[in-house]
Parts: sequence; C-alpha cells; structure tokens
Amino acid sequence: MLFHVKMVVKLPLDMDQAKAEKLKADEKELAQRLQRAGTWRHLWRIAGQYANYSVFDVPSVEALHDTLMQLPLFPYMEIEVNGICRHPSSIHTDDR
Repeated sequence: MLFHVKMVVKLPLDMDQAKAEKLKADEKELAQRLQRAGTWRHLWRIAGQYANYSVFDVPSVEALHDTLMQLPLFPYMEIEVNGICRHPSSIHTDDR
C-alpha cells in the first residue's frame, strides 16, 4: 500500500542543541535505511519549511503507523497521511 505523508517538524525553541543534532542524525540514519529497504520510496523537502512530503510503501495502515512511530523526531512532528494508488493514465510501470 502506498501512502503520501506530509511531516512538519516542530522542535522546541529551547531544546538543547546537542539533543536536537542527535535526533536529526538518528532520523537521517533511519530514513536512509528505510529508503534502501524500499519502505520509504520518496522523500522531498518542502521549500522554506522544516517539513517533507514522502511516499511510503508498506503492507498496511498499521505498518505505516509503526514505521512513523519509530522515527526519532516523531514526538515533534505534525503528520498528515493520505492513501494513494496508481493512476490509470500513469506511464510508469513501477507505480503500485
């Protein structure tokens, strides 16, 4: 199942800088691992925001929930999720 996910990160302004940098590094490592595994298919930054649009490929809504909950920055995110499917006019054969 494919899901379009918008994530907006809102770190507290008074968060310790070392803690923030550790969270960001851990987030990057997990995001790249999930991308290599094919779970996190696409990741785009939203210009001018600490936010992204992503496409996840997971077997179920529960799997998406569990994946998002693993993200180190999850406690500091506002997340919007939309289920998506292949458009019949798409020329890309790898859309599922």
